[in-house]
Amino acid sequence: MVHQRATQRALLLSATFGLASAVAVPEPTAVPAKVEVRAPIVTPAALRFDGRHSYLQKRDIIDDIKSGVEGYVESIGSVLGTDLPSFFTDGIPEWFQSLPTGSEVMSSLGIEDGDLEAQPTEVLNIPPYANWTNQGWNVRFRGNVYKMPEISQDKIDDLANVFLIDTSVEELPPSQQEQARNLTRSIFIVQQDDVEVSMSLEPAPMQGGDGEPGGGNSIEAPGGAQTLTLPYETTELGDFDVFVPIESNGLLNGNETNNVQRLNVYTNGTLTGNATAFLLPTQGITFISDIDDVLRVTKIYDPKEGLLNSFARPFTPWENMPEIYANWSRTMPNDTSFHYLTTTPEQATRLYMDYIYKTYPGGSFDTRPLNFSDISVALSIRKFLLDKIFQTFPERKFVLVADTSNRDVMSAYPQMAHDYPNQVQCIFLRNTSATDSDNWFPYDTSGFEGLNSRSYMFFVHADDLSGLDIANGQCLNESIPQNVTFGVQAEVLGIHGDSAGGKLQSGATMSFVVALVAAMLITL
Repeated sequence: MVHQRATQRALLLSATFGLASAVAVPEPTAVPAKVEVRAPIVTPAALRFDGRHSYLQKRDIIDDIKSGVEGYVESIGSVLGTDLPSFFTDGIPEWFQSLPTGSEVMSSLGIEDGDLEAQPTEVLNIPPYANWTNQGWNVRFRGNVYKMPEISQDKIDDLANVFLIDTSVEELPPSQQEQARNLTRSIFIVQQDDVEVSMSLEPAPMQGGDGEPGGGNSIEAPGGAQTLTLPYETTELGDFDVFVPIESNGLLNGNETNNVQRLNVYTNGTLTGNATAFLLPTQGITFISDIDDVLRVTKIYDPKEGLLNSFARPFTPWENMPEIYANWSRTMPNDTSFHYLTTTPEQATRLYMDYIYKTYPGGSFDTRPLNFSDISVALSIRKFLLDKIFQTFPERKFVLVADTSNRDVMSAYPQMAHDYPNQVQCIFLRNTSATDSDNWFPYDTSGFEGLNSRSYMFFVHADDLSGLDIANGQCLNESIPQNVTFGVQAEVLGIHGDSAGGKLQSGATMSFVVALVAAMLITL
């Protein structure tokens, strides 16, 4: 048990400088038909996942931080925010990064190809968006095809305990045990390559309630029923991601309606591949929202709490954000849509999707795909996914919502406003550094320099977003002080980059390091 605890702590600290978040889909309905499954070819993952090797000890990391920063500060009397050590500027870790895939899973479980033959083929079908072109409606079908090995509960518990700090699955309440085991099973799957995937589409009826109004008065599509086969087989890691033109069959043209239309999407031959497609008019407003620490309480900046909240505890809304989103859905124009973008790897996304559909307006999703042909895309996945949706809907405007504890958000969101100045309507960022004393990490606002200061807002509470006329471009609640310095900031630690150059005094830098090390020691 002591060795297990040490391994868990070491895994977390190894990940603290370098891990990602979780997810889920609504309960599927049975659909006949067939996914043609070729003999599975399991490919190795790019990153090694082995609980027995390569994890640093906590003492070593803390010592390295202390000695490295002390030397850094001693050698430079004052430093620019952009020159801070990498563990400052890299920000908060993302849970579940670099999860095992393919042969790594099979190796860790001691199974071979033949052991999977009797297992059903399953599909993660990510709720897609569709755009209107001269050729008609195009739906972006995307997801993953996999098989789930048979794993004993004892083995599942051992695997789940790797993701927990100072506790184990056996010590959790029964409901949390079930969630931790289910999420672990969804992580330890074997992706299937070279699989031909077919889909069935049909009109999706409205699902009542503020949590699932469909987004901006969306309507049940008046047509669109059909079956189609995707033009490409799955990648070596089981992914599919392709825009496919669909038959109209009575659908409203995207350039002639102000309504978002909904279609149910079923993956033929499996009970697990259901989703809802959102067909967006050419013009309108789309809310693109992160999930962790803005739509739910995650505390991603606190390793122990972050993992428990992501892995075992029920997802809980942050303040009254469901009410804020429901109000946007009810009061915004009919052409409004919602899109949820999380960089959580695909294996861990079902929890997220299930939570969103039960709590927030229905909308399309983006998650971190497993298969990358370009390493630069893998390193900037949020920007890649944002570029894709912006370029897919060049006449639509976007409202971007997230929080300051997410490093790639703090880079990508302002960059989108620089790159697409006529498409970013508003940027709303929850200031986690100002609202949660557990967040010791700074955030960098330098990307906002040069933007219209009334086009973005750093908010403190969910109610700060109430009463804004977003449709007409009101993004700033005048009663909420902004204090943006265009540099490195951390309200908890009193760090404010100088607007003229983002300078931090060495004393402030050292205070931050001491506080950070202390926080890590307490947490771990």
